[in-house]
Amino acid sequence: MSFLGFPRPDGQVGVRNHIAIISTVICANDVTLKIAQQVEGAVAFLHDQGCCQTPIDLNQVTKTLVNLGKNPNLAGVLLVSLGCESVLVEEIRERIAASGKPVKTLSIQQIGGMLPAVAEGSRITQEMVIKVSTIRRETFDDSHLIIGVKCGASDTTSGLISNPAAGAAFDLLYDHGGTCVFGETTEFLGAEHILMRRAATPQVKKKIGEIVTRMEQRAKMMGVDMRGGQPTTGNIKGGLTTIEEKSLGAIVKGGTKSIQGVYEYGDKVTKKGLYIVDSPGREPEFLTGIAAAGVQIIIFSTGIGAPQGFPFVPVLKITGNPKTEKYLSDHIDKFIKLPEEGENTIAQAGEEIYQEIKAIASGKKTKAEVLGYGQFSNIFTVGPVI
Repeated sequence: MSFLGFPRPDGQVGVRNHIAIISTVICANDVTLKIAQQVEGAVAFLHDQGCCQTPIDLNQVTKTLVNLGKNPNLAGVLLVSLGCESVLVEEIRERIAASGKPVKTLSIQQIGGMLPAVAEGSRITQEMVIKVSTIRRETFDDSHLIIGVKCGASDTTSGLISNPAAGAAFDLLYDHGGTCVFGETTEFLGAEHILMRRAATPQVKKKIGEIVTRMEQRAKMMGVDMRGGQPTTGNIKGGLTTIEEKSLGAIVKGGTKSIQGVYEYGDKVTKKGLYIVDSPGREPEFLTGIAAAGVQIIIFSTGIGAPQGFPFVPVLKITGNPKTEKYLSDHIDKFIKLPEEGENTIAQAGEEIYQEIKAIASGKKTKAEVLGYGQFSNIFTVGPVI
């Protein structure tokens, strides 16, 4: 089996061929967005970080921006800075450029403000888009696929239908030699022992326990009840009453295979197999985390309907809720029907999702891409703004 992708200098394979305009700090977001809006073929990555933070968060933001820039769906990068932020723009440029793709920088303060920055950034981006437009799709086997999975706006149908179907698709990719990435550590709470049984080594088992404890302690430090935050108000309305109940339905989206390792947020996954990225459940931060991990496509399982996409990673929306499929049809790419006797099984649904992934990898657009839904993202941080 195979798909049509874009070869990259470092041996990765993209399923899209974008030029990314990446803001290095929140203060540069407006210029970043306007540049991307000027040039077809460009996408903007915006976030709320980059300055007035503790070293642990500045390091995390830097690492995340670097690995976002290395994502295989990007053919080139323009970094837009204000000029006085705490993250080191030149370091980010050099580390992304090590992947072999073209990387340019633009400073709003040095060039004289917003208007000249937008003009120069648009000119640079236009040249980059034209240059990379000569890259053609080639045939690659499925072992080059790196797929992430997310669940959001979950309800009872998520854990019973769409999450297991996503997990079945993960198992198929694993068997074809590909790479699968999942996370949302908050939604492991109360079910982490099940994931720990699937750990490939004692070290991986220990690490799963550590990230769950760390996330739980972070919530306890606030001295408040998690309910309303996890499970969310929407989760509770959808029939999920406890975090343990939500977790049991959430972890099945990671399939059934052996978990090979656990990565920190913002890290790039460098090996094949099934991996966890320590991450929160909220979409803007989670999607950024697995995009930095290097995924080319994200399966997004939703119950009552979550519309978010991502600037340069196609997001495949699936649901098992017939009401959501009907009333939010603008956002749902695939409806997973509840298996009944003699009808579709979870394994068959996983095969259908897998074939849809391959079609998207070869160029088919998702609804979020067509709508441009996914312009606003963020980077997960753990400390205060100071």
